[in-house]
Amino acid sequence: MAELLLFTGVLALFGLALWLTGNSDDDNEDGGLMQPVLVPVRVQRGR
Repeated sequence: MAELLLFTGVLALFGLALWLTGNSDDDNEDGGLMQPVLVPVRVQRGR
């Protein structure tokens, strides 16, 4: 019984590790984080 629990725990840890490393938050599957996009903002100087 202990072996079955140990085996299930090890499988769960491997599955969790694969799930966390497989879900990246980038769009191009590059492995890094997405870079922020700079959007120009118009500023009125002097009225």
